[in-house]
Amino acid sequence: MSESTWYKTDNVAKVFLASHNRRDTRTMRVGATLTESVNPEILQEALLRAIDIRPQFQVRIRRGFFWHYIETTDALPVVTEESGRPCPVLYGSEYNGVLHYKVSYFGRRINLDMFHALSDGTGLFEFFNVILVEYLKLAHPGQLEGVSEGSGASDGDLRQDSYSQFYGNGERKKLPSSKAYHPIGRKLPYDQLQFMEISMKFADIRAKSKEAGVSLTGYIGALMVQSMYHDMPALMRKLPITVSIPVNLRNYYPSETSRNFFNSVNIKCRLNGDEDTAAIARGIDEDLKESMKPERIAEQMDSYQTLERILFVRMVPLMVKQPVVRHFSKVENKTVSFVMSNMGEIKVDEKVKPFVESFSAFCAHSELFFTVFSYNGILKLGLSTAYSDTRVIKNFVRMLTKEDIEVTVNATEVIR
Repeated sequence: MSESTWYKTDNVAKVFLASHNRRDTRTMRVGATLTESVNPEILQEALLRAIDIRPQFQVRIRRGFFWHYIETTDALPVVTEESGRPCPVLYGSEYNGVLHYKVSYFGRRINLDMFHALSDGTGLFEFFNVILVEYLKLAHPGQLEGVSEGSGASDGDLRQDSYSQFYGNGERKKLPSSKAYHPIGRKLPYDQLQFMEISMKFADIRAKSKEAGVSLTGYIGALMVQSMYHDMPALMRKLPITVSIPVNLRNYYPSETSRNFFNSVNIKCRLNGDEDTAAIARGIDEDLKESMKPERIAEQMDSYQTLERILFVRMVPLMVKQPVVRHFSKVENKTVSFVMSNMGEIKVDEKVKPFVESFSAFCAHSELFFTVFSYNGILKLGLSTAYSDTRVIKNFVRMLTKEDIEVTVNATEVIR
């Protein structure tokens, strides 16, 4: 890079920087399985082309006196063969690298891992799409002419801190929260996470949600809520099972930023055991519809940003602020039972489709997190769990098969 620049971390990034650890690395992963083996030399060239198109991720995170900040770097990324767990450590004292993302390959699969402080799922996938298209253009000359690599947004728009840009559009209110149920049982030893991928035909599960008269998000969320309730000790059934659903704020504000720009909507489900899947799903749909009204979204976004704007907080040294932010992040985690991130349908250019068999997506989390997305007629859930016991997941799969939905499950190996 010809010029060194720096800018402040966004509000959400501050939380990720304070709360990451060896288990919950705060790293996201997206991957694609191609119809042919990956050529690492071509992938390396494609990656170097991609960072010319999207240089926003050529940065390193540094510690300031009051806050962390991000500065550009001339360090170049190097493609490696995949080893170790998905969503690896990409920031902190145990990380020896400079950049906070990593591109790897294995067989027919290309992976992009990124530290969540740099971007959210939207920015991650857009950067991955640039890498993927550049790779296919190099691997198949002349067959992908006219395929766009990026959104065409300016460098300034891509680097924009949209939380600050659109602060002040809503009434700032204290948002109520309460402790939620968490699965009972020990967590995996050695700070491990287990990653699972559940696949099924999109048409099959969509038909079931239509039959119930609910959205696909509501239906899948209801199945997971029931799966957790069936594993709940009787004495804990007074606690709500709370679903946290990330919301892309670009759908509400005119932003093209590649940085973090999302809110999380929390839906509380209180069950007595008599509800069926459709009833729970309707409740999720109704609460989600109310929470996603523009005025509610604006209220929540402003509540996240207000604390940072208090002069006293801004003047407190980072070494004092970090433990406080970490504490409140732990408190917030106690109000959520699981996170469900619905990415919708992954769409690629028609010229790209013949070369891409499937996609995958995961996010590290200290409890239970799963992505939901579809591609080429297949719906997938990418789960990460810290728990040694997988009864909740087994309950979920059994409920799907009970509905005559054929399911395939793949999982990483862990030490229990």
